[in-house]
Amino acid sequence: MNISAQDLSKLPGNKTAILMVHFGTTFDDTRALTIDAINEKVRQKFPDIKVEEAYTSRIIINRMKKRGVSKPTPQEALLRLAADGYTHVVVQSTNVIDGIEAEVLRGEAKLMAPFFKEIRVGRPLLYSVEDCEKVAGILSARYNKATEKKGAVVLIGHGTSTPANAIYSQMDYMFTANGNPAFHVATVEGYPTYETTLARLKADKNKSVTLVPFMFVAGDHARNDIDGEWREEFEKAGFTVSTVMEGLGQVSEIQDIYIEHLKEALEAPVTDAAKQKASAISES
Repeated sequence: MNISAQDLSKLPGNKTAILMVHFGTTFDDTRALTIDAINEKVRQKFPDIKVEEAYTSRIIINRMKKRGVSKPTPQEALLRLAADGYTHVVVQSTNVIDGIEAEVLRGEAKLMAPFFKEIRVGRPLLYSVEDCEKVAGILSARYNKATEKKGAVVLIGHGTSTPANAIYSQMDYMFTANGNPAFHVATVEGYPTYETTLARLKADKNKSVTLVPFMFVAGDHARNDIDGEWREEFEKAGFTVSTVMEGLGQVSEIQDIYIEHLKEALEAPVTDAAKQKASAISES
């Protein structure tokens, strides 16, 4: 048997659901443009499949609860789906890189596996080289005007402590390799840093800099770190600074990459377990 997970879930007794997982945000404006927008886009793309959401940030979940808004964790949402009789679930996060958040989510999905016939986890935004090429092209076209008259664009991500942080350096290199040397990628808590980015801007004799969140939502980090501390530091260094308070999740083409990863997870073939075992024995 070599059919897709989506087709398998349509067999009698099977029910499929999609769980969209977000870090979350307490800012209503950016949530509507990012999280709510991609959730609705997924519902339109897969009208015959139930779509639910979950947040991973306990701090944000608790803050939202105080405002009378309940957001489940991935584990809570999955248990609810199991209780409602769903047998197949595809979990798709809006993580930008395959870092700690993605690792934890895969662990939670594995923990919940006994409650379902199958549970799959889609890939984050930047997983393959092709993903990075697409994103670099989308963002360079979107913000290219800011590079006129010796201007530079600095895309600022969160950063992580795992080797996945290297994806930021890869993206930075990719912009230059693709003919957009005025685009730079930096991180709040990883590498490249503010200092390394500042040194490059000075070396290139840039006069102005546009700061853009390289994050799914333009939330706390975007408003406090990017439009606050980073903006002030670049101004002190002599640059004319502007900020674009726009999360990656607001960009339609970026949303489409996430949905393509979700589609790949849904349509990936399911290979018969007995056939897999027989093949392994014959190769040994």
